[in-house]
Amino acid sequence: MTVFLIIVVIALLGLTFWQMSKILKLSNSTDHDSNQVANNTDNKNQGYLMIAFVSFLYLLMAYSFWNWSDLYLPEAASEHGKDYDRLMFISIGLIMFVQVITQFLLFFFAYKYKGAKGRRALFYADNDKLEFIWTIIPVIVLAGLIIYGLFTWSDIMNIEDDEDALVVEIYAYQFGWKARYSGEDNTLGKANVRFIEGTNVVGVDESDSYAKDDKITTELHLPVNRPVLFKFRSQDVLHSAYFPFFRAQMNVVPGMITQFSFTPTITSEEMKNSEYMVDKVKELNQIRKEKSKELVANGDVALDPYEFEYYLLCNKICGISHFNMQMKIVVEEEEDFNSWIAEQEAFGESLKKEEEQKVTSNN
Repeated sequence: MTVFLIIVVIALLGLTFWQMSKILKLSNSTDHDSNQVANNTDNKNQGYLMIAFVSFLYLLMAYSFWNWSDLYLPEAASEHGKDYDRLMFISIGLIMFVQVITQFLLFFFAYKYKGAKGRRALFYADNDKLEFIWTIIPVIVLAGLIIYGLFTWSDIMNIEDDEDALVVEIYAYQFGWKARYSGEDNTLGKANVRFIEGTNVVGVDESDSYAKDDKITTELHLPVNRPVLFKFRSQDVLHSAYFPFFRAQMNVVPGMITQFSFTPTITSEEMKNSEYMVDKVKELNQIRKEKSKELVANGDVALDPYEFEYYLLCNKICGISHFNMQMKIVVEEEEDFNSWIAEQEAFGESLKKEEEQKVTSNN
């Protein structure tokens, strides 16, 4: 009923404004020009408005770049990230160059060639030369961007033959992540969601000998300057593994294995202490401090100070707790990584402990 009344009120308001416009029209003096055809004065005013609008457009664009330039992500923390950022800025530069020229010409010509009595419009029914120019230039530019992107993509994807590459499986489920390291043999054991049972939370095939030394963790640790080949699996729905600081993203599809690779180049500690991140953390904590005052005043708990960490996120809306799909990433020196991975329990050891517990409980 409320919606119906709102619609009725809006309709009545529309009728009211329509009637008022008719009254205003009738109240105009007899010498008022009611001709619906634009005259020279109308055209001149419209031309000035075109110049004013394009000037406002450029001012707004310049202000946006100046005021929000700090919202760009910091320096890429992966080897291929530099090429990714370079390609993005080349694309932005080309788009801005074309946009500035075409928008200026569009509005300037609207001003310069505004209608006037006695002037006839000049037009070309067709012009093969012009059509060839504005077709071939975009083709060449787009082909260059695509080829550059393909070479970068090829470098990212084709590292399976690199014996030094660390092989890690990223396992997605509603609503979290698990990481599975390939162990000393650097080969992941077979896995399937049908094998999920007890401590076997990612469905590793217990009969596969390659799986015995696999290590399953809730944190993702990566050695700096070493290529990492990621294998992605999903337990339930479509997820998307998103590494914003490493400029990497890959869909995680149920029933199939997708893969991606990158080489981390900046440790967590180095990124945390970078000038960009120090300023960003300071700004965020100031916002959290102000918010905490409101929360405390309302009887709630204050927010903890923010500390920077790399995180793996899900970039697909995969369910009600999608926002909570995060896994901490620690990029560290090779020695620190080796010490950490040595402390993690192998899958074979977990199975052995589980069997011992079953025997103990049965006795």
